[in-house]
Amino acid sequence: MKPYLLKEEEIKELQAKIPGWKIESKYIERNISFQNFVEAFSFMTKVALLAEKYNHHPNWENVYSIVRIKLFTHDLGGISSLDQVLASEINNLLK
Repeated sequence: MKPYLLKEEEIKELQAKIPGWKIESKYIERNISFQNFVEAFSFMTKVALLAEKYNHHPNWENVYSIVRIKLFTHDLGGISSLDQVLASEINNLLK
């Protein structure tokens, strides 16, 4: 799948498609809290495997039990179809 920049209308529809994510004009972001560092780091490992699968890597940070993820497509200059797919896959990990 070749990623494409989402159109304004598609960005407006994102909230329903990827609940829990904050939608900004150029990126999407989510903060996820866990019980402890080990759970947070385990989750990050799972996300890393997804990122490699899609060759699309998040900007993220981890402070103890909180993982902060920011997705955008640098090459395209904003939110792409690939960001939407990866956010959905990340949400699936949380189910």
